[in-house]
Formats: sequence, structure tokens, C-alpha cells
Amino acid sequence: MLRPWQISLGERIDAGREAPMYMQIVHALIRDIETGRLPSGTFLPSSRDLAAALGVNRKTVVLAYEDLIAQGWLSTEGTRGTVVSRALPKSPTPAPSAAMPALLDDEPQYRFTPPPARPLALPGGAGIKLDEGAPDGRLFPADQLARAYRAAVQRASRGNRLQYRDPRGTERLREQIAEMLRSQRGLPFTCDNICITRGSQNGLFLALQVLIRPGDAVIVEELTYEPAVAAIRALGGVVIPVGLDEEGIDVAEMVAACRRHAVRAVFLTPHHQFPTTVALRPERRLQVLDVARQFGVAIIEDDYDHEFHFQSQPLLPMAGYAPGQVIYLGSMSKLLLPALRIGYLAAPEPVIAAIAHRVSLTDGMGNTVTEETCADLIESGEVRRHARKAWRVYAERRSAFAALLEEELAGAAQFTLPDGGLAFWVRFAGDLDAIEERARAAGLRFASHRSFMSRESAQKGLRLGFASLDASEARRAIATLAAAVHG
Repeated sequence: MLRPWQISLGERIDAGREAPMYMQIVHALIRDIETGRLPSGTFLPSSRDLAAALGVNRKTVVLAYEDLIAQGWLSTEGTRGTVVSRALPKSPTPAPSAAMPALLDDEPQYRFTPPPARPLALPGGAGIKLDEGAPDGRLFPADQLARAYRAAVQRASRGNRLQYRDPRGTERLREQIAEMLRSQRGLPFTCDNICITRGSQNGLFLALQVLIRPGDAVIVEELTYEPAVAAIRALGGVVIPVGLDEEGIDVAEMVAACRRHAVRAVFLTPHHQFPTTVALRPERRLQVLDVARQFGVAIIEDDYDHEFHFQSQPLLPMAGYAPGQVIYLGSMSKLLLPALRIGYLAAPEPVIAAIAHRVSLTDGMGNTVTEETCADLIESGEVRRHARKAWRVYAERRSAFAALLEEELAGAAQFTLPDGGLAFWVRFAGDLDAIEERARAAGLRFASHRSFMSRESAQKGLRLGFASLDASEARRAIATLAAAVHG
């Protein structure tokens, strides 16, 4: 027997779309939850009934339900069935429409600086390094990269694609990234919603340029990405730190900040919070979106290492179900190698046009050769193959790094095995300033704990990257750190 909720997913489920059927169901159900059509506590039809109503295989619905349960959107209540999680907000602010958002018709829900009517033409040093979560550039074969560059240059030359061009980036790469986001992350973007950047940091700065003016406030968590804080201040913005716990940003403090200040944006790393690695849970995501809509605030979602999640499926990006409220940042540098310097922004077309104008003022046209190479690597399947290989390597290094920390720092430090990302967040029992001083004297290079703190009351800890270190390098680094801790 069907539950009282009337099924209306059919118009959003289409076998002809590129996204897998189960992901379309997941996306549609999240949209109905987010818009308030499916309040918390609502029972869903059985997998058999929903499959029959949608005309899909029952296993497809089972997979969608299991994914949503793992992510925290749904829960099971024994023989009573599957229910929308009772931990979610009772009455979220309804979105303008419960239908799947179409970015081509969507208008941004926040203030931004529009483009002009007539746009212009289109830590170094010696020692052992513990980075903050960089990938290992050695995993991608240098000869393969060289061949990819050579082939890309030849094809681009034959196609006359080595001229001055669109500041949004090469059309081929924007199309490839948009397709990747649609099929792998469930994001409804086209190439017109994409702007290629020189890494995610460049993308963050460009986003801030069109969002804030001197004196405007930007909310960050009390532990956050220091370059984001620096970018905000460089543009004359006011940094407003708010609290953070094991489930993510403190929403009540975010509301209070919006009431006290002229807040224009909030910077978040919801998938793997930087630096603590915790995931922003679904109920908090909905609360953050509710606050953003209420105060007209843009959410800058930095999804810097989406692919590297080691427990269950990655959470769907916030941009997927609130595209008019979110500017989405991503990076190919984390996926392939840092030196590639390819990032991207995804947002409504008017915002992309504004960002493209800023690119034309500072960078002109980006790096066509590298962008063509990256497009070829995606199109040929090399990126996905490399991602699978790197995931296996990083999963092994994550486990080995945890064992090293347990072995060398037992009783002197605390950490939780991260579900995803390429770094650990480690808290120490001793004087962290003194520990850092001794570690640096021993030749260890790393980011200071103070670099993560946007206010003095924040928790102290170190973000220690494991992915870029092989077994011997990791052992040397942790042994050196342990010697400084036990000093």
C-alpha cells in the first residue's frame, strides 16, 4: 500500500539523461525534502511500490534509499518502513518551486557586482614536509602527461584553437567538466555555468570579487582555510568567525552574525571541512540554506577533494539542490596533480559572466594548452582511471598513517580517522606552540595551528596531510613530530 505522500518524481526521472537512474531518484527526493514537500517524519513508499510507480527496477530504488540512509536524509524504522529523517528541520523555508532547478532560468538569490554593458575582449625550503592534504604528483606518470600535452597541442593547432579566446575557458574543457559534474555528482550544470580558473584558490578570489565590496562581511568557521580569510581581507571584506562542532558550522551563531552584520557570503567546505575533515550533515546543510535565503547570503561551497571519500558515498554538493544560492568551487589539481593548476567555478550564468569579466582584467584567457590537455585526459577516460588508482593508494596510506600516529603519539595526541579527504586533524595534549618550535628546529615543515584559527577561542590542532607521502616519508615525518611532542 502506498503511503499518503503522492509520488511526483516521474517528471524528474528520465532514462535518457546522463545521470544514473538511482542518482536521479536520490536527487529528486533530496529536492522534495529540501523544499518542504517531504517533511521530516514522512514515510516513503516501499521500494517495490516506488519502483512500480516510476517504472524502474526495484534494485535501483533500493540503492537510492540505501544511499540516502547512509547520508542521513532518510532512516529506517524497522517493519514500519523508510522515513524522512526526524533529525531534519521540521519546516524549511519553501524554495520558489519544487521542480528540479533549471539553471538557464534561475536567477541568483544574492547581490553581486554585474559585468559592464560592454565587456572587454574575450612553503619552500629544505626538510621534511607535512602538507595540509596535497595529492602525490608522482602517481600520474610524467611520460603519459607529456604525451597528453603533445597530442592536445597538435589537435588544438589543427582545429585553430590556440588563439585568444573566451575568458571562461576553453569550451571543450567546460563541456567535459559540466558532463563530469552531471554524471558523477548530480549537478545540473551546462558549459555556460562553468568558468575555468587557475586552481580553486583563484576561483575563490574571483567569486569574492563579484560578491563583496569593502566593508561587507563574510562568515567563516572559527577553524578554516587561511587563504580564504586572506582573500576576504584583501578585498576589503570583514571576516566574521562563527563556531564549529563535530556536525559542522554553528547555525545559531550564523543567524546572530547575519543579524549584526552586512553579511554577503559564507565560505564553507561542507564535504570535508577544512581543517577538521568533518562533514556538514544534511540537517545542518538545510539549516544553512534556510538562513542564506532568509538574509540573501551567497554560499561559497569549496568542494576541493570530492573524489577522495573512503566511507560510503560522498554527500551530494549543496549546489545540486540550491543552485541559485551557491557558487561551487572545484579543482582538477587535487584529482590529477597540483602543478596542473586547473580549477573551476559553477554558478548561474549572470554570475559566471561577472566572473569572466574579472578574469579578462587579470588573466586575459587562461592557459589554453593545459586546458586542452585536461579536456583530452577527461574525454579519454584517463582522469577516471587515475582517480580509481589514486583512491586505492590514498586509502592504504590513510590506514598506514593512522597506525603511525597511534604508534608514535599514543597518549600525547588525539585524532579521528577521517571518512574522506587527504589529511588528518590532530589535537595535542601539550603546549602546541612549543611542540611546533621543536619540530621546526628538527627540520619538519608544516602549517602552524594558528593558520587555521580565525579567532583565538578556536580549538587548537594540526592538519597533517598523508596522501603525498610514501611509507618511508610518512614514517620519518611522524617520527620527527613525535620526538618534538615528547621533547
